[in-house]
Amino acid sequence: MTSRHCYSRRQAGFTLIELIIFIVVVGVGLAGILAVMDVSVRSSADPMVHKQASALADSILEEILLKSYDDPDGTNVGETGRADWDNVDDYIGKSNTDFGLATGDLASYAIAITVTDPATVGGVSMKKVTVTVTHSGQSISMVGYRANF
Repeated sequence: MTSRHCYSRRQAGFTLIELIIFIVVVGVGLAGILAVMDVSVRSSADPMVHKQASALADSILEEILLKSYDDPDGTNVGETGRADWDNVDDYIGKSNTDFGLATGDLASYAIAITVTDPATVGGVSMKKVTVTVTHSGQSISMVGYRANF
């Protein structure tokens, strides 16, 4: 009669120490991946804010440059409301509240508009219009020129 020992064959599988080492290695790897993802997710809003600020500055600058160089009717009614702003100079010093942005989604953006005194370039009188939009300490400035021709 032959006796078989149950310990004579090698058992297949993992030991407890191997499993613990595997769990630690996978845990450290996942923690590193999650840390990288956290940084990228936190900074992913920055491009959106930059794009919104650029679009806001561009739309305001375009509105200003479409107005007349000089006051067309000879009366300065620019202080009464946005509908009455009919020339470039009516936009000097306007801000969020003047554009209806004091409340709502764009209330955190600050708008500053400057119009410099006319300068003659190539025999044409021009005003330099600068629109600056600021959000969370970051500023976007767009510059345009309105010529008197």
